[in-house]
Amino acid sequence: MQHFAVGFVVALFTVVPVIAAYLRKRVSKIEKSRNDYLESLEELSKLTGGLAHEIKNPLSTIKVNLKLIGEDIARLERDNSFSASVSAAASGSARASRKIAVVQKETDRLEQILEGFLRYIDRTELHLTPLDINVLIGDMVDFFSPQAHTSFITVRHALHNEPLVCKSDANMLKQAILNLFINAQQAMSKGGELMIRTERQKHDAVIRISDTGSGIAGDRLPHIFDAYYSSRPRGSGLGLPTTKKIIAAHNGSITVESDLGKGTSFTIRLPLHLA
Repeated sequence: MQHFAVGFVVALFTVVPVIAAYLRKRVSKIEKSRNDYLESLEELSKLTGGLAHEIKNPLSTIKVNLKLIGEDIARLERDNSFSASVSAAASGSARASRKIAVVQKETDRLEQILEGFLRYIDRTELHLTPLDINVLIGDMVDFFSPQAHTSFITVRHALHNEPLVCKSDANMLKQAILNLFINAQQAMSKGGELMIRTERQKHDAVIRISDTGSGIAGDRLPHIFDAYYSSRPRGSGLGLPTTKKIIAAHNGSITVESDLGKGTSFTIRLPLHLA
């Protein structure tokens, strides 16, 4: 009996720490899930608030122009009933056509806002395959160069002299790079230079995308990756946040440096796929 008691005590002292460790791990996991849930709720709240604000502006424009179109049509009907001149009728019709064009433009903008929102909240699983970043950047430069040319932007690129292979979702990574190209284009309204460079730093592939645009004020710099934060009246406010989300999904990082009036530089780091 004494041996049994001693064995029981020894077993108890052995098992209790294991159980305690397991419980601590479970509590930590539950706490992490709770924190993740609260962070998701906070992000969702910001997103829906931003989405409502973005939709409100074009809806107001549509509402006003529809009212004006109705008034123009009513005026046309009155003019026709009193045998008004053909020129007056034509003038009213032209005004109505212009307002219809505004409504169409704002409707298209609404569609783009919603598409951007859905793209941002999409949790589609990545389709990762080994991909040479140099090849992807070369493809994106070829794709974007005609658009840059029409905006008087010179595109320059210097690629690392060896392949930089990363496990990547090519389509999503192209979207992230394109967002940065478009951001640079918008910052260079009078033309300039867009410079793309790739290099290797230890176990990372590094992509630097720089422009000679207007730059970003210091107080705005910490917020540029926030959803619906945009300094441009017609900006979607989701381009840079979507880019950051895509890079993070690839276990990478993105940072930014900017000098007001001189330009901005984004640096992307992606882990290399080392065979």
